[in-house]
Amino acid sequence: MSKRCEFSWTVIVLTCQHKDSVYAFQRELELRQQRGCIPKRTLLLTVSDPLQRLGSGGATFNALLVAAEHLSARAGYTVVTADVLDDAHILILHTGRDFPFDSCGRALCWMPIEKTSQIVQGPICCLDMLLDTLSNQVCPGSPAGVWVCSTDMILTIPTAHVMTWDDFTGVRVLALPGDVSYASNHGVYLADEQGRVCDIIYRGTKDRIHQATQPDGKVPLVSGPIFFSKDVSERLLQTYVTPPLDGCTYMGMDSGAPPLQISLFLDVLMCLCSNLTESDFINGERLGCSSPLGPQGAAVTSARAVLWKILRGIPLTMVYVPGGCYDYLTMSGRAHIDRLTKAGTVRDTLSHIENGQCVSQGGRVINCVLEGDVSLASRAVIQHCHLQGPIEVQSGCLLSGLKVTSSQARHLVLNSDIIIQGHHIKLGELKLTVYTVLGAQDDLELSSEDSTASFLNQQWSHFFHRTGIQPEELWMSGDHRSLLEARLFPVFQPKGGAVDLEGGACWLLGGLGSLEQWRTAWKLSLKEVLSLTDQEAELGWREQLFFLAGRRRVTDMLKGRSDCSLLPSFRAMVLGGQQGELLSTLDAIAASSTGNLGVASRCLANIADVLGCLAGEGRGGLRSGPAANPAWGSAFSLLEQGDLTAGVRALATERCNWLSRPDLLVRAARHYEGAGQILLRQAVKSAQKFVSIGHGEAPPIGEWLEVECPARLDLAGGWSDTPPIAFEHGGSVVNVAVKVDGKRPIGARARRIKEPRLVLVSSSGGQDCGVAREIVCENLEDLKDHCQPNAPGALLKSVCVCSGLVTFPSPQSLQEQLLQRWGGGVEVHSWSLLPHGSGLGTSSILAGAVFAAVYRCTARTYDTDSLIHAVLHLEQMLTTGGGWQDQVGGLVGGVKLARSKACLPLRVEVERLPVSQDFLVLLNQHLLLVYTGKTRLARNLLQDVVRSWYSRLPMIVKNAEQLVDNAEECACACTAGSLDRLGLCLDRSWQQKKVMAPGCEPVAVRTMMDALRPLVLGQSLAGAGGGGFLYLLTRQPLQGERVRQVLNNTPGLGDFSVHSVELDMDGISLLKPC
Repeated sequence: MSKRCEFSWTVIVLTCQHKDSVYAFQRELELRQQRGCIPKRTLLLTVSDPLQRLGSGGATFNALLVAAEHLSARAGYTVVTADVLDDAHILILHTGRDFPFDSCGRALCWMPIEKTSQIVQGPICCLDMLLDTLSNQVCPGSPAGVWVCSTDMILTIPTAHVMTWDDFTGVRVLALPGDVSYASNHGVYLADEQGRVCDIIYRGTKDRIHQATQPDGKVPLVSGPIFFSKDVSERLLQTYVTPPLDGCTYMGMDSGAPPLQISLFLDVLMCLCSNLTESDFINGERLGCSSPLGPQGAAVTSARAVLWKILRGIPLTMVYVPGGCYDYLTMSGRAHIDRLTKAGTVRDTLSHIENGQCVSQGGRVINCVLEGDVSLASRAVIQHCHLQGPIEVQSGCLLSGLKVTSSQARHLVLNSDIIIQGHHIKLGELKLTVYTVLGAQDDLELSSEDSTASFLNQQWSHFFHRTGIQPEELWMSGDHRSLLEARLFPVFQPKGGAVDLEGGACWLLGGLGSLEQWRTAWKLSLKEVLSLTDQEAELGWREQLFFLAGRRRVTDMLKGRSDCSLLPSFRAMVLGGQQGELLSTLDAIAASSTGNLGVASRCLANIADVLGCLAGEGRGGLRSGPAANPAWGSAFSLLEQGDLTAGVRALATERCNWLSRPDLLVRAARHYEGAGQILLRQAVKSAQKFVSIGHGEAPPIGEWLEVECPARLDLAGGWSDTPPIAFEHGGSVVNVAVKVDGKRPIGARARRIKEPRLVLVSSSGGQDCGVAREIVCENLEDLKDHCQPNAPGALLKSVCVCSGLVTFPSPQSLQEQLLQRWGGGVEVHSWSLLPHGSGLGTSSILAGAVFAAVYRCTARTYDTDSLIHAVLHLEQMLTTGGGWQDQVGGLVGGVKLARSKACLPLRVEVERLPVSQDFLVLLNQHLLLVYTGKTRLARNLLQDVVRSWYSRLPMIVKNAEQLVDNAEECACACTAGSLDRLGLCLDRSWQQKKVMAPGCEPVAVRTMMDALRPLVLGQSLAGAGGGGFLYLLTRQPLQGERVRQVLNNTPGLGDFSVHSVELDMDGISLLKPC
């Protein structure tokens, strides 16, 4: 099913036979429009028939009049005019008669189908399936006019079927294939070879039906969809001022015209059939429509004469759809249960099942909350129920609309093939729930006097004998003695009030109760119950269950760390005004997740999503923005201190002050994301567990300890190393350590000095050239901004704190700490030859280099694994976030595959790949770097990626899996020494990066990559993208000059430069003391 209507409807009209249903059905249409299933510009109308049993033709005339009246008013006319039909696409849907197995009728019958592609979560009803089929398969391409269809069936159209509309005029009907045996109780079109309809055969003989057989051996069933061209629609509109047809419309009745029943197929379409004569049409007796010999005979013949006059001569053509399927929702309980449990439907739809093992794969649970042991056998259905076990539902059963507690459950004993339903009805001002029971095999319309008639799947005589009920107690004189009209079901006890499930339906099944209680109660037949349905209450109960089950599923998914997206559910709850309950649920999950900060962080991010939904799409400003308003400071402080419960409570308290306007909601969402980042940082800081620092020999004061590092190229898997993806899904990255233009571009050095202070110098352009910034810290106060990434010297200050060089905050002064621990101060220099925002992992690798230099100069030892995790910890303190692959790439030499498992604490494991020497030579000859001249900080992209991951957008979850798969394939390509396979991995990695962070490919970069495509096996921007370096795996070796020529001849690229690449097999290197 498509997620939204493709056809541009001007008006959709839903007709209903009960006036009390209008408001409820209108709301259902509007909900679908709000969910995006119907275009926003479409006018939605729900129209009750002016009189019951108006007939499908009369209901069509009335609906068309109402649609034209509203369009006329919109266009500024003061009278109904046919001009509004000139460019209008109108859809009229008839809900038809009551359906015994769904109180809301066939149109709103929920199906066991879930669509993960839904933008807003909601049920898939027969109405939705029909709208989708009409809007996306049947109607596209049709000219202006009116489509009419009933909602009492499910249509399936082959995807390859295309309907052409060239030179079309008149009326067109759609026919789907059926068997002759089925058609004998239905209608078929009899058409000639050109598709012109000659006759409509309704409940004809088999010989007569055989005349309509198509080449595929099937017959064309009267299947519902009818199209009236604009010209024909104008003629139909005339009926509201044409006696006696005006009796079909509300205007005619309001003007005093007598009501008239007209059939759409057997009156309106029949007069277009070429085989009928005028006399046969006007005076003919036909099953399924008003008789010209009955009480309204004169009006019927007069109406048919008018129809013949205004419509005769209009071509009626049939489009037959081989391979299509027409499934009419009959009055058979067995057929409906089979429909719900057939292959292709899902076991549990929009439900919450506490013990899923009790539900068989062949059972179906639709919009339910099942608590405890509720056992459901195969070919059994529970819908719209809140049940507490223990309950055992046997095969062939249908339970609908029930609320059963565990104490009531012991009285509910079910045999196979039993249908129990709870119906919300309204008797005047009295609102009640009535319980009915049926057998799935029962024929509802068959007379009880028929030998095959049954109740609860047994003959009526057996039921009368078992209960003592007499037939005259069920039917009054003149009633049709069918199950449908039997007054079986207790509703109200004069002295005891409403009859509950145990006192009514359970007794009929053989449970508790008595004949006397049954006799003293007011009783209704199923037909009466259906006619008294309180649609608002019925739909309200379903909605209540939908939201309750939704909140419980949210709890399960978050606590179970599911990768299912919750956004469609959040949007549905916000749309339904359930945001208060939803936010309380998320608060409770977050506050109780002290043992799993990843879950708590996701909860806070999800609250931000809910606030964004409340603000409205595109309203209130951008989701990304600052999150340091002092009003949220106390809540943030509690989270920083590790008091999760109090912090979540404080956030919720402050949230109440930010709910009144879209802009405040968006700002609140930013602060919830900020709060989630606090918890995310605390979760990632668990990596410090894997930092192991030893003791070594202290170098003399004044002696420099210098380290150099290569840059890194990420070949595949980048973004999977980013928290929380790295510890919720698991990450896998292949990257290589490289020298750029023959140099290791990143380095640091440190030495102890006599003065008890910190001298921090950072340079760009190398250690002895370029621009240097020196910061001298003589007091702890000078380190207070070490957590602010944009503060001068922030990275060097953070290393000083994270390495244990000094403690901040501390009651000891900076000088006291330095003298006591190291006998003096420390001077640290760092440098990089790479431009800012290069994408080569500079800042993380630089942090690793500074750590190494500081550790060495203060007589401490380390291993590379400890440096990798120390940098992870530092970047959380700096609040820059980011993953672990940058430091892995520059600190560990050669080609390697690094992984992290889906768990906390976050641990990175690195495997150096056994790559042949020949392949290393090839890589050195075929790898090139191009500086694009564009810079972009990864952090600009990071917030959007983390938000998308926390929302579990399906494409992001799928892409994360593909990132890991591509990294593993890349490792195999490198081990096998295949440049071709590696090139494919590079291209695939770039496409995956673009999915992860849309907008990371500037136009100039796209131009550059297109120009270089003929020269390369694969290419990608380094790191997160957005600018920086582009790396190439060229088809031919040593292509630097050729690449430069191509780019020089490509306009619009700006300042670019081409650089050589050499694999560095050593990684971080400690130079000789100087």
